[in-house]
This record gives sequence, C-alpha cells and structure tokens, in this order.
Amino acid sequence: MTEIFGIPIQAFAGQLLIGLINGSFYAMLSLGLAVIFGLLNIINFTHGAQYMMGAFAAWMLLDRLGIGYWWSLLLAPIAIGALGIVIERTMLSRLYQLDHLYGLLLTFGLALVIQGLFTNEFGSSGQPYRLPPEFSGAFNLGFMFLPKYRAWVVVASLIVCLSTWYVIERTKLGSYLRAATENPTVVQAFGVNVPRMITLTYGIGVGLAALAGVMAAPIYQVSPQMGANLIIVVFAVVVIGGMGSIMGSIVTGFGLGVIEGLTKVFYPEASNTVIFVIMVIVLLIRPAGLFGKEK
Repeated sequence: MTEIFGIPIQAFAGQLLIGLINGSFYAMLSLGLAVIFGLLNIINFTHGAQYMMGAFAAWMLLDRLGIGYWWSLLLAPIAIGALGIVIERTMLSRLYQLDHLYGLLLTFGLALVIQGLFTNEFGSSGQPYRLPPEFSGAFNLGFMFLPKYRAWVVVASLIVCLSTWYVIERTKLGSYLRAATENPTVVQAFGVNVPRMITLTYGIGVGLAALAGVMAAPIYQVSPQMGANLIIVVFAVVVIGGMGSIMGSIVTGFGLGVIEGLTKVFYPEASNTVIFVIMVIVLLIRPAGLFGKEK
C-alpha cells in the first residue's frame, strides 16, 4: 500500500478532501464577511445564522414545495439576501457613524434571536437534505473514490469566490463600491446612490452566506446550530487573511481548511485548535493579517 509520510494514501487523500470541503465553506463565508466589513465597516456576527437560514430555505423549498436543489441555489440566496436588506435598512443603517462594537453587539444579538426562533420551530436535531440525483456516485481516482457532489462543492465555491473578487477588484461597479467606503461624498457627487449601493452590498454578502448554506445542506444535516458551530472559525479565517481583504479570505479559507484536514492525519488532537493557534501567531507577527493593509 502506497504511503505518504508513513500515512496510507487513502487516509491522507481522504483528509485532504475533507479539508478542501471545509475550506470551501470557510472561503465562501469569510468572503461574505470580508465584503460586508470591507465596504460597510460592520462586523456581521449574524453571518452564521444567515448561512443556517440558507440551508433551511433549501430544505423547506424541497420538503414543503417540492422545489429541488438547482432552483434553491437561486431562490434561497435571493430570499435571505432580501431579508438581509430589510435588516440593513431598519437596524444597521443607524449604526454606521458609531463604533464597530455597536454593530457587533447588534448582529450578535440578532444571531441569537434567529437561532432561538429556528430551534423553537424545528428543534435542535438536524434535518436531512436529499442529495441531488445528478451527483450520486463518485469518481474513481485509482487510490480513492471522490464523491461527485463534494467535487462540485469545491469547484463551485472557487468559481463564486473568484467571480466575486473579480467584480469588486476589476470592474467599474467594484471601483464605485471601494470608493464609496473611502469618500462617499465624492462618489455621490458623480450621481451614484451610495446608501442604495451599501444596502445592496450587504444583501449580496448575506446572499453569499445563504448560498454556502444551500451547498452545505446535502453534506451536513440542516440544523439551527450549524451556523453557530462554524462562525467562530470563519471569523478566525477573516482575521488571519486580513479584515476586509477579499483575496485574503479566499486564499486563507481554502488554505486553512487543508491545514486543518492534514492536522487530523498527523496530529488529530490539535485539529480543533490549529486555526486559532495560527491566528495568534499571525496577529503577533502581522496584526493586520496576511493580506491586510497596515495602517
């Protein structure tokens, strides 16, 4: 049996795949957080709950209305993103001139309320989501079988992340968004409706979280706690990559997922803490994060 560093290749490749899957969700969620923080200066602690709501939206569309996975990829992010726009207009817009702490406290409280409502309605046990029939089976790579759906998740998350980066960093719309965070008065003088742009940006960030929830539904059980279990790790990913850095969130999300997966092979006891150890080291050496800008 072929081995890598004394580890059977099947075990090594399996944990590498799990790391890539986790990294896909870390990247997508941290990307949404980075978009919201970088352009709105709001630390959105509701992000985990919005990820959970995306998964529940997909489950309810299938269970109650018979609407399958592909339509859920479109409808759930739109619905949860629209809910995010309502939250931004009615609550968050009042906090932009205040300290970041107020936004964090508000979104943290909202996350607890949303999670409590879903727990009261659906209970704490998870709901299964049927795997789309197109993704049944696996690819035979010779040394392991790669489930088709997991391969799809990695590829799709890469496409979503890189497309978002391109729009924000390489298009005219993205230049307006970035300029609005630096000098909204000048941007408004060019006829751009800055408040509407900010609102839509928050909605897009929330939609990214909901999209990740839909993609996670067939892999993990849909439960009210699924966002709470993930959001702390995702915040660590954002801090390591650099608060507000789009590319930092993408690279760090995938990279830390792989590191976490490989840690389970070589030193399983540290797999739950390795990301936080890396965060401490990065903050000691480079407080702004790996891709963040030093002020």
